[in-house]
Amino acid sequence: MKDLSLASNATYIEEQYHRWHANPQSVPEDWRWFFEGFSLGVASEVAPSVEAVAGPEDIHRHIRVAELIRRYRELGHLLSCVDPLEPCALEHPLLTLEACGLEAADLDRVFFTPEIAFWDKALLRDVVALMKETYAGSVGVEFMHLTDAEERRWLQERMESTRNHPPFSTEERLHILKKLWQANRFEQFLHKTYLGQKRFSLEGAETVVPMLDGLIRHAAVQGCETLVLGMAHRGRLNVQVNVLGKSPAAVFSEFEESCDTESETGSGDVKYHKGFTGWVSVSEDGLKKVRTLLLPNPSHLESVNPVVEGLARALQDALDHRGTDRVLPVLIHGDAAFAGQGVVYETLNLSQLAGYRTGGTLHLVINNQIGFTTVPQEARSTRYATDVAKMLPAPVFHVHGEDPEAAVHVMQLACDYRYRYGKDVVIDVVCYRRYGHNEGDEPYYTQPTMVERIRRRPPVNELYAARLQEAKVVSADQIEELEKNTLAGLENALKEARATGCVLAEDFGLEAWKRAATKEKSYAEGVPTAVSAERLLAIARATHTYPAGFHVNPKLEKILDKRREKVESGKDLDWSTGELLALGSLLLEGHPVRLSGQDCGRGTFSHRHAILYDVQSEETYVPLNHLAATQAPFVVVNSSLSEYAVLGFEYGYSLRDPSTLVLWEAQFGDFANNAQTIIDQYVCAAEAKWNVSSGLVLLLPHGYEGMGPEHSSARLERYLQLSAQNNVRVCQPTTPAQFFHLVRRQALHPHKKPLVVMTPKSLLRHPQAVSPLSDFVGGRFESVLDDPHAPPLPTYGILCTGKVYYDLAAFREKAQRDDVVLLRLEEIYPFPEEKLSALLGAYGSVRRWVWAQEEPQNMGAWSFVCPLLHKLLGEKPTYAGRPASASPATGFHRRHKEEQERLVAEAFQDS
Repeated sequence: MKDLSLASNATYIEEQYHRWHANPQSVPEDWRWFFEGFSLGVASEVAPSVEAVAGPEDIHRHIRVAELIRRYRELGHLLSCVDPLEPCALEHPLLTLEACGLEAADLDRVFFTPEIAFWDKALLRDVVALMKETYAGSVGVEFMHLTDAEERRWLQERMESTRNHPPFSTEERLHILKKLWQANRFEQFLHKTYLGQKRFSLEGAETVVPMLDGLIRHAAVQGCETLVLGMAHRGRLNVQVNVLGKSPAAVFSEFEESCDTESETGSGDVKYHKGFTGWVSVSEDGLKKVRTLLLPNPSHLESVNPVVEGLARALQDALDHRGTDRVLPVLIHGDAAFAGQGVVYETLNLSQLAGYRTGGTLHLVINNQIGFTTVPQEARSTRYATDVAKMLPAPVFHVHGEDPEAAVHVMQLACDYRYRYGKDVVIDVVCYRRYGHNEGDEPYYTQPTMVERIRRRPPVNELYAARLQEAKVVSADQIEELEKNTLAGLENALKEARATGCVLAEDFGLEAWKRAATKEKSYAEGVPTAVSAERLLAIARATHTYPAGFHVNPKLEKILDKRREKVESGKDLDWSTGELLALGSLLLEGHPVRLSGQDCGRGTFSHRHAILYDVQSEETYVPLNHLAATQAPFVVVNSSLSEYAVLGFEYGYSLRDPSTLVLWEAQFGDFANNAQTIIDQYVCAAEAKWNVSSGLVLLLPHGYEGMGPEHSSARLERYLQLSAQNNVRVCQPTTPAQFFHLVRRQALHPHKKPLVVMTPKSLLRHPQAVSPLSDFVGGRFESVLDDPHAPPLPTYGILCTGKVYYDLAAFREKAQRDDVVLLRLEEIYPFPEEKLSALLGAYGSVRRWVWAQEEPQNMGAWSFVCPLLHKLLGEKPTYAGRPASASPATGFHRRHKEEQERLVAEAFQDS
């Protein structure tokens, strides 16, 4: 353990003191300040009857007092009384007088206390009492790891001046009691009415309800207009009803299953996963309200964290000013999940990054002190579930779950810190679960002694009521009235639910999406996406013109000049040019664009160069933000080395407004594997489960170039396996013009779906993968591309998707196979059955069709397209490609080359 003692350096300090005494200017300013204060402190007495420490010989004793104060601030949480199930410790070996070189006789001595803002000097007894009440009572605080001294001082003054337990007014205490009573009785009512049904009860942690209620009211004073909330299952129904304002009758309808969920939200989801949009009144007249957005969340508990942050950032960006004040993200975690799930760390890491910061998030950890059945010593390697949060300069508060006043105070203090410093804060509410993991679970099997202690404890609402009765704040009659009114409200709500048959609440959703919502099963391609040559030329010239004095890398400048020249000539526009023109045209049409991903500013394959760097100063310039004064904003963000959190963030960002084009690019396509939870649970399933739409675009580099198993396949097969009910678009365009029209269609089409694009690597510079300007000025995205060099009466046909087309075309030309027609499937899902059927019919002379792909037979599109092609052709097409494999690709370039040549040749074997 590190040496925590200032006293251990007493010799050095004494030397500094003697130097200061001889010449004050000979020591640093902070030492001068300390010794001057020390001299003032010992020069006067507090009371004649009190023995004061005086004289230079007592400097060590003063230093030890300063050490004691520092220890309580740094380590007081080790002595804090925050566990309702355990007796409070009376002392800690590091926090005794003896540990700091002091003795009992010092308690009645006066010491100079410059470390305490509001005391010049004090009895040591009073100092110890202040430190214990502040840092070792119902609140334990970890904040001395903050690197900013001003932040530490601010927290010290706020906490020590109130001793972390300020007095609440009678009205405030009665309101806390009411919220606790509502929270507890709601759970008991559900338990009695729907015995054995899962609800993930909040019992044991009811204090969370007055905490959140107090937060919303307090944040409104700071300027909060929208609260974006993410939480897992426990207490979700309770929070919706008793904090966010959801009708209890709507919750009862969900238990009764009396609503036609299929017509409302597709396949739907269990009630404790669903979101909610509410308005919380924060003024007596009810006119001032805070909008609350509770996002839906699957059983991957912490996956919602980056989604909340992304939506909050999008809402903030849409505001003209003070966006971080007006939109507050709040995340409610479980202790086991907060410690155990990596996306927590990834999201925390985004909190202070320019492209992702949201002005600070309030994290509330409902500390059950257990996972499902897993105890902390089996679940984490750290003392606290919240220790991962100390990677940030973020204060962490541990609070007793049965001290609601301390808990509400800490929540308000955390809110003030967030608004003052724009940083995250973590509050660890130490509580327990009255039942097991859910209401059907039996916790006695695994934690019998813990369960027995819990069952002997009265609920927190009753404990707090007794405390207020003792303080003469509330009477027995008032408590009886509260009980009567609470139960009557629940009974009436149940009657309403059963009498009405279906009481609907407003699930999560934003107004802009409601206007764009659709239930259509078709996705018409007839959206005009062509752009005039004049506008395209203007974009090319504007994005290749730089400010005076800006020094572009000479090698890059030549590349960019050629890009502009190709647009001006109208010939051989490459992939990066197609993307540039697509994004630029959308910006000029008023569609904001956000692009993020690892190294996406330059592009993994050095093709994009959306951010230019001055070679002399390293100042940056983003050409797409300099097209016109009236253009929409373009944001390009080089992300952290994260897929899970970053994709979740971008998905959340895409939820705000369908008119904003949001793109996430994987460095290599298969890196999206690390974000599979976001893809499975949100991108591909959110519309069916929660009626939540998104137009997010995933750009996934894909293609077999001999770069090894992790740099070849973007796992096309996984996205196709997830495709159903018109939930997503999966495309693999092969020309720059196709990509141009695809991106524009995605932004302009009124019916949004997520778009997965298998983007190329070698095709970025392939001499054949180019398009004339005329293809941009006219046309649209084609789900199937006909053969531009088709023979008049082919007898052999090859179907494919992606890069392999160019290998097949080269082989056909070299082998002079003028009997072969090549068709490209550019949009694989939704499968373009009608268009492909028409093309196949046009080539009625073909007697044999082959499906060719680069991927192994158990990967790629083969398993998906085979039965669909069988239906169209009347027979199963022949497969040409790599055999089934456990690995996506070989790691040896020579072997890759041999495999590629073999599969291409195999595709032309007419036998």
